[in-house]
Amino acid sequence: MGYAYYTVMRNGEEIEAGYGVEAVCEEPGCTEQIDRGLACLCGETPGGDEYCCGGYYCGEHLYIGPDDVIGDLCARCSAAYTAARGEPDSKV
Repeated sequence: MGYAYYTVMRNGEEIEAGYGVEAVCEEPGCTEQIDRGLACLCGETPGGDEYCCGGYYCGEHLYIGPDDVIGDLCARCSAAYTAARGEPDSKV
């Protein structure tokens, strides 16, 4: 099985995902063309999990995550993750 195209459930809706699926960054107001591959994914789990929203973001709106288990995070998920742990927000 490859990761060029597949579907996942996110927020109760089935969406297309994979590096072969063209999309636009999901940050409000951003129009950067991306794909819905794992490199653009907020978190490590397509569709989201307890740490991430499962959205897809361009390099400007996806931040290096706290560790390899959590993955890279969007600004909102990064802030929520660090706040839940009482850590200062560090998006870079």
